[in-house]
Amino acid sequence: MRIYETMRWLQPDFLVHCGDMIYADNPIPPTITLPDGSIWRNLVTPEKAKVAETLEEFRGNYRYNFLDPNVRRFHAEVPVYVLWDDHEVTNNWYWQRVLQEDIRYTVKDVRTLVVRAKRAMWEFTPLRGPRVYRKISYGPHLDLFLLDMRTYRGPNGENQQLVLDPAIRILGAEQVSWLKRKLARSRATWKAIAADMPLGLIVYHDAGRRWGSEAVAQGDGPPMGRELEIADLLAFIKQHGIQNTVWVTADVHYCATHHYHPDRAQFKEFLPFYEFVSGHLHAGGFGPNPLDNTFGPEVIFQKHSPTPNTPPTAGFLFFGEMVIDGRHGVLTVRHRDASGAVLRELVLEPRR
Repeated sequence: MRIYETMRWLQPDFLVHCGDMIYADNPIPPTITLPDGSIWRNLVTPEKAKVAETLEEFRGNYRYNFLDPNVRRFHAEVPVYVLWDDHEVTNNWYWQRVLQEDIRYTVKDVRTLVVRAKRAMWEFTPLRGPRVYRKISYGPHLDLFLLDMRTYRGPNGENQQLVLDPAIRILGAEQVSWLKRKLARSRATWKAIAADMPLGLIVYHDAGRRWGSEAVAQGDGPPMGRELEIADLLAFIKQHGIQNTVWVTADVHYCATHHYHPDRAQFKEFLPFYEFVSGHLHAGGFGPNPLDNTFGPEVIFQKHSPTPNTPPTAGFLFFGEMVIDGRHGVLTVRHRDASGAVLRELVLEPRR
């Protein structure tokens, strides 16, 4: 995974990894025939030869990544703040899910898989304490809020409810209350909110049938379902005059800059903000996903693979870089590819 060496060259203060650190549900075969007829060859270990079900198989997924010297060098030098998404357990997981139709699994109960997957994640990442969501203060110019969109979500469904209740949340009442409290108390110039999934991109639970919501967005129109929780949070930020919030996220396998503005939105009670989407570090390239106009996103920049599931050799691997000027608090955001080339740069002056 050479992109880790590219990131190390930049000598970052830290990396925010927004999840899908492993693909526990994606076994690795010895060879893959690429579209041009060439053969991609993989190193295969017993734990990566099947879907992860046992604790040892989940551990083996993390050990597999550390076989790469690029990954080891990076982690030896750079602190990493991790979130989790779905593939640390299994695709599009939520607590109530049963993998009845997936013949690869003998363990059908997702709850059992989550317990084992979570233990392995805590053993192989620098997480401490019982929860994923937390706040990191990094000098006078940055407070980093790391969110958890997996643990407290309700089942993935059509996401069209008109009243917010616990069954349709994606962050959960306790986490939202914590985030509001911490944002209101923050005196940092920039409040960076790291989430494992984008706010305004439609991510289907069942992509083949284009059915159900895996993320927040469910389609154009006023807030419904999980969007109600995000609308409440955004309205709180406006009501309390909390300036200079930016969102950083991943999940989708391409990079993009989105600008959210109430003038374009169906829901208008929020301050304009940017969302920076960056991924993936080493997986198949996809995209782009359709936009949902509920919060008025506009694509400022995006780059994605031209065909689905392009291999890493095609070059569609991305990461984001954020640099804050220590004297004036100016934030510069760059999208980079695996070679380190700057694809797009945006300079943001803080609002006082």
